[in-house]
Amino acid sequence: MTFPLPNASQDLSGQIALVTGATSGLGYRFARILAHAGARVAVAGRRKDRLDKVVDEIRAAGGQACAIILDVGDAGSLADAVAQVEEAMGMVTILVNNAGMPDAQLATRMPLDLIDQVIGVNLRGPFILAREVAKRLIEARKPGRIINVASMAAFHYPGKGASLYAITKSAVVRMTEVLAVEWATANINVNCIAPGAFSSEMMDGMRSRIGDGFIEKFPRKRLGDPAQLDSTLLYLASPASEAVTGTVIKIDDGQSPR
Repeated sequence: MTFPLPNASQDLSGQIALVTGATSGLGYRFARILAHAGARVAVAGRRKDRLDKVVDEIRAAGGQACAIILDVGDAGSLADAVAQVEEAMGMVTILVNNAGMPDAQLATRMPLDLIDQVIGVNLRGPFILAREVAKRLIEARKPGRIINVASMAAFHYPGKGASLYAITKSAVVRMTEVLAVEWATANINVNCIAPGAFSSEMMDGMRSRIGDGFIEKFPRKRLGDPAQLDSTLLYLASPASEAVTGTVIKIDDGQSPR
């Protein structure tokens, strides 16, 4: 096997990407970045008007995209969503498991339906989607990339609520590691990005509840910008990371203790 010098291509031409939670925040950015790199992108989320907006923006920039209405918490609809992408664009070769939801509550105050919802969206749904994409790739004997989005909450919890969110994101980290082992022989790379506090719709909700005082406690006194994740996303999705699997990349601007 030979590689170019340098082996750092981010060309995603010919790839089909499925991005969940693509109507806002990081997912919105991720979908456009993958399309800019040449992938055909299926943007998935619950809000059709926002999905259509992302698709229009990608097409206006010269890319190819389609919208898939999807609630990641609805486990029964996930296999069908993957099939819809395959019918519209071709077999998914890049999955970005980005959709997630916070709980913002102490464990003792969470109603059972919210517990089920958080686990469903943050863990069960991503696991099922990864399985559905991998199953098709294995049957077709095609390589692929699965990129899970966790959180620095998986590694550090200050104890002021959102404990279940932290638990599910920790599970996503472990899911990344074990599925990477299970699918290594099939040439499916499974990796994870663990962002810190970045500007997003979810972050806006948190700021409205508790204010911005926490930002001043960060070493660099700023929130991350989603654009600062571009290079890591492209690295994990592209030929440049051919030998990288089961890896979690923490991106938090030094916000959390190590």
